Amino acid sequence: MGSVNSRGHKAEAQVVMMGLDSAGKTTLLYKLKGYQLVETLPTIGFNVEPLEAPGRMSLTLWDVGGQAQLRASWKNYLEGADVLVYVLDSTDKARLPEAGAELAEVLDRPSMASVPFLVLANKQEMPGALPLLEIRDKLGLERFQGRCWELRACSALTGEGLPQALQSLGSLLKSHSRCVSS
Repeated sequence: MGSVNSRGHKAEAQVVMMGLDSAGKTTLLYKLKGYQLVETLPTIGFNVEPLEAPGRMSLTLWDVGGQAQLRASWKNYLEGADVLVYVLDSTDKARLPEAGAELAEVLDRPSMASVPFLVLANKQEMPGALPLLEIRDKLGLERFQGRCWELRACSALTGEGLPQALQSLGSLLKSHSRCVSS
């Protein structure tokens, strides 16, 4: 799908953003695009937006709906993905096991074997948001030690952590070739 190894030209990459419904994926997408905060509705299907990232990188972000009835179609968006961004609601402790199970199911697909991933712990500005270490443990991210991945805190509402998330995306994309060979 994308090319992240171009020399002297702008690199292009396909980024698939998934997560349970109400995790804040669409709000995150619009914040990254620099749009004013708008009230979003549940995504039925997907949103696609181009995004210029630091380091001469052009991203195409696929924001895929996360309602339970839509998750069966997630596999259709994964083929050719250069990186996966998995967004979760840091305040939704009750659904964290479900979020972890869905992430594991996505990552267990053969087409995802060498695809790096970024987990964004969204809604960190909210009281009661779980800290990153607890999220890492509850999601069981340590089982993915042989893969390239990062976990970042962010807030789609305030924009906090989003510059670091974009840097992580860039690093994961650059490391993609190392992920494939290891």
